[in-house]
Amino acid sequence: MLGAIIGDICGSPYENQPVMTENFPLFAASSTFTDDSVLTAAVAESILSGLDYGLLFREFYRLYPDRGYGNRFMLWASSGSDEPYGSFGNGSAMRVSPVGFAFADLETVLDEAAKTAAVTHNHPEGIRGAQATAAATFLARISRNKEELKNYIEASFSYDLNEPIASVRKWYSFDPTCQGTVPYAIRAFLESEDFVSAVRKAVSLGGDADTLACISGGIAHAYYGHIPKTVINEAMKRLDDRLRSVVQRFCSRFFVPV
Repeated sequence: MLGAIIGDICGSPYENQPVMTENFPLFAASSTFTDDSVLTAAVAESILSGLDYGLLFREFYRLYPDRGYGNRFMLWASSGSDEPYGSFGNGSAMRVSPVGFAFADLETVLDEAAKTAAVTHNHPEGIRGAQATAAATFLARISRNKEELKNYIEASFSYDLNEPIASVRKWYSFDPTCQGTVPYAIRAFLESEDFVSAVRKAVSLGGDADTLACISGGIAHAYYGHIPKTVINEAMKRLDDRLRSVVQRFCSRFFVPV
């Protein structure tokens, strides 16, 4: 989940100002954590504490209210209702990476990913996006075989992962849906040579750059393990003590490489 948070921070300056190249400053003065990181931390805290996902989504929203949440999530988080709102937005995928690190078998990962999504994003596409992201993270961690990962995601979730990033970049635009985000974030990982190149490829697509990089970064961290210490330090400086604590406790408990 650290890789997902780093991807979010690196992509944050480019969400509304697409860079469309892999040659950009990995950290800028405006690089900051967004709702992607906040809700990723909420999922991690839920796994650590056993507290309800919905309860922690609301608590973390109250703690960090101005981090770029979608309108429907804000209405839900501010309401007294526990009813999900049928979203197929990429919010279910951006927050799910801790599931891929915390559980020991694919069946449990898929089941838990669906639970994290269904609190808000109970549309089939919302659940599919979360499950595909969590499964990719798990398989990257366990099998470390990109071809096996690609074949499983395509067969299980009907995502087409074949178009190269350089080609996608020519036509891609902002798409906040799971189906318009998850396949391209996974493709960015598949083409990468290391953690940083996965983040750079994801951000280079433009569009919802922080979420693309959040998803790709989480998978890449699971696969490569190593993230340069300078990159970790730059990202951790941009978190507050509470979020740093969640990251440190989660990585320590689940032996996430840092």
